[in-house]
Amino acid sequence: MIRHGYVTGPALGGLWLIVLSVTVAVAMSFGTGEAFRPSVMLSLLWGAVAGGVMVALGRSPTVQAGIFIGSMVGLLSGIGPMLVGPDTSGFASVFGAILLSASFVVSLTPILKEVVPGALNRHEFEGAVIRFLTGFGYIFFTAIVLIPFYVMVMTSLKNQSELIQNPLDFSIDLSKGAELFRSYDELFTQFNFGTYLFNSFSISVLTVFITLAFAIPGAYAVARLRFRGRAAFSRSILLIYMVPMIVLALPIYIAFSMTGLRNSFWGIVMIYPVTTIPVALYMLQGYFRGLPGEVEEAGLMDGLSRLAVIWKITLPLSLPALASVSLYVFMIAWNEFLLAFMLLDDPSKFTLTRGIASLNSSEIPRQHLMAGSVIATVPIMALFLGLERFMTKGLTAGSVKG
Repeated sequence: MIRHGYVTGPALGGLWLIVLSVTVAVAMSFGTGEAFRPSVMLSLLWGAVAGGVMVALGRSPTVQAGIFIGSMVGLLSGIGPMLVGPDTSGFASVFGAILLSASFVVSLTPILKEVVPGALNRHEFEGAVIRFLTGFGYIFFTAIVLIPFYVMVMTSLKNQSELIQNPLDFSIDLSKGAELFRSYDELFTQFNFGTYLFNSFSISVLTVFITLAFAIPGAYAVARLRFRGRAAFSRSILLIYMVPMIVLALPIYIAFSMTGLRNSFWGIVMIYPVTTIPVALYMLQGYFRGLPGEVEEAGLMDGLSRLAVIWKITLPLSLPALASVSLYVFMIAWNEFLLAFMLLDDPSKFTLTRGIASLNSSEIPRQHLMAGSVIATVPIMALFLGLERFMTKGLTAGSVKG
């Protein structure tokens, strides 16, 4: 029976050690540049034994220490869940063994905390499975986010000879000091990246203000006012996103070329809000509907005009939503590439994404492209992490009508 401690414990232990051995092997390979390889069969065997021991003998410090020591012996003797190459240094081998053994013992203990030697009830079994899946989810989604970013950063800190010698070595030599950041210095001194940053920031900020200027009254009208076609307009706000931007690319290019707006700063500022106003309208109307209408009615009864009610009552109450919409619009404008690539030819008017695309050339070293990608990613990542709580409030506050 699967809902039995002596089945659940070994099964989850084996699967969990597979997850950790793959994770640690990848991390050690990236971090040291040396050969680490997970063994699925040995991981399954060692993990199953450890899981069975924890179920049978409990999860006391003595049992945990015994599993840790046994895992270390297996890893260092070459019959453990993670194998190392013949040229791997002793320090890296020992460090990888300690990292895998310690993380396995520490993390398996809470996973199996409710698993007993006998039959498990539904709560105990599902709790153990959920804890396993939660841990796997944390590791998996962290890996798919951090690994590309790590590769990008490490590549940007190398020189051309190192990349040619071993493109898959993502370790760095810290003894180089400031020489590690040579690619970043060259981007600003030789490739005009300071101008690209300024252009992207200016365009993104203007896009936010223009979007809010149209989206706030539009969303308020849909949420509060009664007019013919209101329901149809509310449902059709996001219809523009059903049309791929690539389909609109040629008409936009022709129209901007005929009107002289192509290859101009203000042309980009005009077209970006077209892509952001619908989503801003959609987000804000849901939030405005969640605000208590009695507060605004009281303002109207006190003699305030409709615009004064919006300015003095609605907007102060909507700051979380406005912050989340502003952040979302800023990220869209900052990361937009297709329109900038299509409409901008003058390097002095390039946005950051357009400037990075210009680095994708066989004549430009790959580390410069990666350095440009880091420059484009870090500011928006820092902005998102700093304001994430406002975005979360703004996205969820209007979900329940007040």
